[in-house]
This record gives sequence, C-alpha cells and structure tokens, in this order.
Amino acid sequence: MVNRVMLVGRLGRDPEMRHTTSGTAVTNFSVATNEKWKNQSGEPQERTEWHKIVTWSKLAEISNQYLTKGQLVFIEGRIQTREWDDRDGNKRQTTEIVASDMKMLGGRGDARPASEEAVGVVESGPAMDVGVTDDDIPF
Repeated sequence: MVNRVMLVGRLGRDPEMRHTTSGTAVTNFSVATNEKWKNQSGEPQERTEWHKIVTWSKLAEISNQYLTKGQLVFIEGRIQTREWDDRDGNKRQTTEIVASDMKMLGGRGDARPASEEAVGVVESGPAMDVGVTDDDIPF
C-alpha cells in the first residue's frame, strides 16, 4: 500500500507556526492547485483545489521562515485524516497533507495569487529536476 502525495501549487496564506507541549515545531499553511479544461461547449473551465499542509520539526521551522503567500512550492508527503470533538462535543474531521519534503520553486519575488495560473501534480521519480538552482534556495 502506498500513501504518497506530490503537489506543485501556490501558498494561499502565510504559514503559521506553533509548538506542541513538548516543544516540537508544527507549521500549517494551504496550497492551491488548479485544473483547467474545456466543457462540451468548448468553454474554458477552471477548478481550484485547496490542500491543508502540515510540516513538523526542522521542516516546520524552514517553512515558517522562508515561505510566503503566493509562493510556488513543491510538496511531497502523505494524506492524513484526523478526528476530534470540538468544544460543543461535535465530531469534527479534517484531511491534510503531512509533508516530508518541501522545495521552493520559481525565482525570488515570484509570488502570484494562487488562482492566477494553472498548476498540476508532479509525476516524476525521486531524482526530480524541477528547475531549482542553488541561487533559488536561501539556506
């Protein structure tokens, strides 16, 4: 069985970092991916899918420090669904991507609104060449 997700998309908001009671860093942010197609009438259609991303420990600190709203990123991780009871006792559920890898894409200052361009799923092997150079990485 495989639970592996690879996305290329734009951040919908700045990351938010907090710490668990044991002091482990955890950062949350959203990433938008877009799909474009033409309907049967030939009219262009577009759908944006929003993904909740969670990063932990060192990756959480890096995500919080270097990512900003609108930035193009590559995320690799696994899908996880969590359930809990809210303050009123109602059952709640969320599905998120727990990231194991994150790469910043595009040049510096390449932040655009998430819905501005089509972004798809990356389907490559482990040694992906996504066009990132050492100059693109701030650390």
